[in-house]
Amino acid sequence: MPRYALLIEYDGAPFVGWQRQADGLSVQAVIEDATAPLNHGAPGTTIVAGRTDAGVHAEGQVALLEVAADLPPDRLREAINARTRPHPVSVIGAAAAPEGWNARFSAIRRSYRYRILNRRARPALHAGRVWHVPAPLDAAAMHDAAQRLLGKHDFSAYRAAACQAKDPNRTLDRLDVTRHGDEVAVIAEARSFLHHQVRNLVGTLMQVGHGRRAVTWPRDVLDGRDRTKAGQTAPPDGLALTAVGYDPPIDWR
Repeated sequence: MPRYALLIEYDGAPFVGWQRQADGLSVQAVIEDATAPLNHGAPGTTIVAGRTDAGVHAEGQVALLEVAADLPPDRLREAINARTRPHPVSVIGAAAAPEGWNARFSAIRRSYRYRILNRRARPALHAGRVWHVPAPLDAAAMHDAAQRLLGKHDFSAYRAAACQAKDPNRTLDRLDVTRHGDEVAVIAEARSFLHHQVRNLVGTLMQVGHGRRAVTWPRDVLDGRDRTKAGQTAPPDGLALTAVGYDPPIDWR
């Protein structure tokens, strides 16, 4: 059966997340159901690089799709997009999947961005895409604290209670905090992340940004391996999966 790699963007606000659920609409359902005419009337099957939660967005999600139709990648992309309307989901690139390639297990890097709107006035244009934090934040202190978390560690203190990963060890390659006017951006990169890891890191760094905790505190939390000692789980609104890396890279059409 033909196998394709898909590059997908979506607004996560109206969805229960990527994965199909018994109740509520998922991104996976929208994509797979759109491929039914290409698969003898049955939804195609997908394997995704990262199963985003409800409300989390994607600019560079990647999925492996299997369908019966053998089409040029650009025609497949257009055929799917014609049937995903009016949902805020779009296939922005497609390619023939390499032999043995898997969207999840072949990935060598995942990149996330978390956006914080740091001003008194509530968002109008970016509502649902940012975490609105009215009180001033010290982004430089947050960045300083973040650099102490880089490398391979047991991230038990920053994983969700429902996380199903057997191994809590992850290698955090990048965790940058920068300010651009009223917006504070947190960029995280690793080969893989634990469930809620990025949102828990952001919620913990927030305590440093408010001056309630020292820059050394997030590392102390990490070493303590106790989730109850860390900060809150940041809301999903500000989080987006921005890119998934492969070697060799995918030639998107």
